[in-house]
Amino acid sequence: MAPGGARRRPRRAPPARAQPRAAEDWWWERLAPSGSGLHLLQSDSMLLVLPDPGPARARAQRRAVRRAQRRPTPGPRAAATRAKPRPEPEAPLGSDPGWGDRLPLEILVHIFGLLVAAEGPVPFLGRAARVCHLWHEAASQPALWHTVTLSPPLAGRPAKGGAKAEKKLLASVEWLMPHRFSQLQKLTLLHWKWQLHAVLKLASEFCPRLTFLKLSDCHGATPDTLVVLAKACPQLHSLDLQHSAVESAAVLSFLEEVGSRLRKLWLTYSSQTTAILGTLLVGCCSQLRVLEVGTGIGCSTTPLQLPVEALQKGCPQLQVLRLLNLMWLPKPAGRGPAQGPGFPCLQELCLASSTYNFVSNDILGRLLHGSPGLRLLDLRGCARITPAGLYHLPCEELEHLYLGLYGMSDRLTLAKEGSPLLTQKWYRTLRELDLSGQGFSEKDLEQALATFGAAPRGSHPVLCSLNLRGTRVTPSTVSSVIISCPGLTFLNLESCRCLPRGLKRAYRGPEEVQRCLDQLLTNSLSAN
Repeated sequence: MAPGGARRRPRRAPPARAQPRAAEDWWWERLAPSGSGLHLLQSDSMLLVLPDPGPARARAQRRAVRRAQRRPTPGPRAAATRAKPRPEPEAPLGSDPGWGDRLPLEILVHIFGLLVAAEGPVPFLGRAARVCHLWHEAASQPALWHTVTLSPPLAGRPAKGGAKAEKKLLASVEWLMPHRFSQLQKLTLLHWKWQLHAVLKLASEFCPRLTFLKLSDCHGATPDTLVVLAKACPQLHSLDLQHSAVESAAVLSFLEEVGSRLRKLWLTYSSQTTAILGTLLVGCCSQLRVLEVGTGIGCSTTPLQLPVEALQKGCPQLQVLRLLNLMWLPKPAGRGPAQGPGFPCLQELCLASSTYNFVSNDILGRLLHGSPGLRLLDLRGCARITPAGLYHLPCEELEHLYLGLYGMSDRLTLAKEGSPLLTQKWYRTLRELDLSGQGFSEKDLEQALATFGAAPRGSHPVLCSLNLRGTRVTPSTVSSVIISCPGLTFLNLESCRCLPRGLKRAYRGPEEVQRCLDQLLTNSLSAN
C-alpha cells in the first residue's frame, strides 16, 4: 500500500521490440484491407479471425479481470464442484479437422487458378499466402501470376507524393519480379511517371515469357528500353500505348525489332502517329492482326490522311481495324487502279465517331471490297453512309451492325427510305442492330422489321439486341418484331415519338421485353 492509502498499479511490461520485416511480408500487408476491424492470428495449419475490440469492449474486459482478482477464494465444496470435468462433446461422424493439410497442392493450385482467372492475382494471392504454409506454397506458384497490373497507390497526387509512391512500389516489384513473375505473360503499367524505365528493365530481365505490354498514362519509355525488352522477350507480340507519352523514335525502334511477330498494336492519335503508320505501310509488321488508333473524348481537329490501299498491302493479315473518334481522310488513289488488294481476313471494322466525319459509301467500298468474312461493322456517327451503299458490300454473314447517330440527327438531312435493304441482306445472321437517331419513316421501318418475321418455317432470327432510340417506329411494328424474335434480350425505345407514354425506355432481359409486348397488346386491345 502506497503512502496516503493509494493503491499502486503494477508496472506494465515494456513492449517487445519489432522485428525487421522482409520485402515479401511488406508486400502482403500492402494487399490486406485497411480498417477492416479484423485481427489475423496465423499458425501452421489454421487462420483465426477475431473481431477488433473497440475501446468500450477493452475497458469492459479490464474491469472483468479486476473483479475476478477481487473475488474470495472458494470453499472446498465449490472447488470440488468446479474441479469435476465436464464430458467433452463427441465429434460428428465424417468430420476431419485436418483436411486442409492433406489437400493435394495441385488441386489447391487449380482452385486458385479459377479465382485468378475471374478476379486477377492481386489482391487474392497476397491474402491467400498468409493463411498457412500450404496456401503460401500454392499462392507462390509462378504459373498463377500470368496477368498483372501495377499502379502506384498515390497516382494523381502531387508530383512529390507520386514519385515517392512509385519508388516505394518499385522496391516490392524488385522482389516480385524474380520470385513470382518468371511466367508472366500480360503486364499492364498504369500512371508510372518516374520509375517506368526501371520497371521495364526488370521485366526484360525476369519476364522472358511476356507476350502483352500495356502502358497507360505512362511517361519515360526510351528507345533503348523498348528495344531491350523486345530482344529479351521473344514471345512479345502485343503493344498498347494508348494515352501514354511515348516518343515516336521509341515506337519505331520497337516495331523494327519485333518485325513480323507483332500481332496487335493500340495507339492514340498525335502528331507522331503518321510516322508510326508509315512504318506499317512499308510492310514492317506484315503479320499484324489488330490495329486501333483513337483519340480521347474530344475529336482531333487535324484530319489524318490514311492511304487505304498502301495499308492493305502492308498489313494483309489484318482482322480488326478501329479508327475511333478520329477525323480521317483516305489519300486519293491517283491515276492507277482505284481498288487495292483489300483486307481478305478482316472481321471487324469500327469507324465510330462522336462528331462529323468524311466516311462515305465510296470510302467504305475501298475498305471492304475484299472482305467477305466481315462480322462486325460499327459506323456510328457516319451520317454519309446510306443503306444502298451497305447493300452492295460483299460481306454476307454480318452479325453486328451499328448505324446509330447520337446527338447529331437534328442537324443533318437523313434518308427516309432504304432500311429494308439492310434486313433483307442480313436478317438471317444479324444479332445486334442499332438504328438509333436514323430518320426512316414509319412505313419504311415497318417493312424492314417485318423481314424478321418472314424467316423460313422451322427457323427463327438470331436477333438479340435492337436499338430504335429516337426513331419513328410504331407500336404494331414493335409488337411484330418481339413476336418474330424470341431471343430478343435488349430493346431500346427511348425517345420514340410514335409510341405511347410509359413505353419509351430501354428493356433489358427477356422478362422486360415480354412485359413490353404485354403492354403493347393491352394498349392495342383497349384502343379497339
